[in-house]
Amino acid sequence: MTALRLGLALPQYGKLADPSAVAGFAAAAEDLGFASLWVGDRVLTPIAPQTYYPGGGTPERPYPPDFVHFVDPFVALTAAAGATKTARLGSSTLNGPLYSPVLLARSLTSLDVLSGGRLDVGLGLGWLRDEYTATGVPWESRGAQLTELIGVLRKFWTADPVGHRSDRWEVPDSLVGLRPVQQPGPPVLLGGMSEPALRRIGRIADGWLPGGLPVPVLRRLWTVVTEAAEQAGRDPGALRRVLRINPAPGSAAATIEDVATQLKAAEAEGFTEALVDLHYLAETGPHALELAGELHAAVHR
Repeated sequence: MTALRLGLALPQYGKLADPSAVAGFAAAAEDLGFASLWVGDRVLTPIAPQTYYPGGGTPERPYPPDFVHFVDPFVALTAAAGATKTARLGSSTLNGPLYSPVLLARSLTSLDVLSGGRLDVGLGLGWLRDEYTATGVPWESRGAQLTELIGVLRKFWTADPVGHRSDRWEVPDSLVGLRPVQQPGPPVLLGGMSEPALRRIGRIADGWLPGGLPVPVLRRLWTVVTEAAEQAGRDPGALRRVLRINPAPGSAAATIEDVATQLKAAEAEGFTEALVDLHYLAETGPHALELAGELHAAVHR
């Protein structure tokens, strides 16, 4: 039997977007044996975006139309936390620079407490420049802002009193009574496949959230992460890898069997965690759970 810890995306966008269905879906997924449940992040879908979806966006179809309907990730995680007991709860990913570090720290700490210490904080830079425009955040310095954001979050999880002063943010010295269950804080996992992103993961993150690329490509990118970790005096073996696969008609992962094959190849490469997003295959929440049950059986038989 496989040792792969398999995760599932919560019904958060497109045809499956229904806040009232998240709790029941999460409980059912946990009963099926899924070890983790995940959300994504979308702030808005502009009519004429400045940048296109990196997974094949074009001027005619700049992003998947499913993104127009998107449930807030914190609402979805809160519903899932209250309906589950063992599954870890993660984000793949929150667009970190779009958030105030103080408010984000409060939300994430509250979720970790609510879930009894089951939160994985997945952060990334996103790809849609218009979301930065809409939230008043500079696009050009987003990488540096993400790095600083992680530092502030960790201060709020470990220091008391806590304060922070930089050209970007000023947080007055303050008392912080709310503490995460996980110490020294929830794991911070980062997305990204550019060299700066991969080196950031090696230097400061607890793990990597890669997309479903071919194993040789994943292996090459992981080498950049491990080299950066070693250069920073960190143990690469302590870093997690959570592979994300988004099956869709016409893609390399068009069927449940295709996904199971990809997951088994990733496990042979050393991956111990993965998450699957069924939004593009499922017509309804119950259909997504039916497909999830088939996938879990295919992977663990």
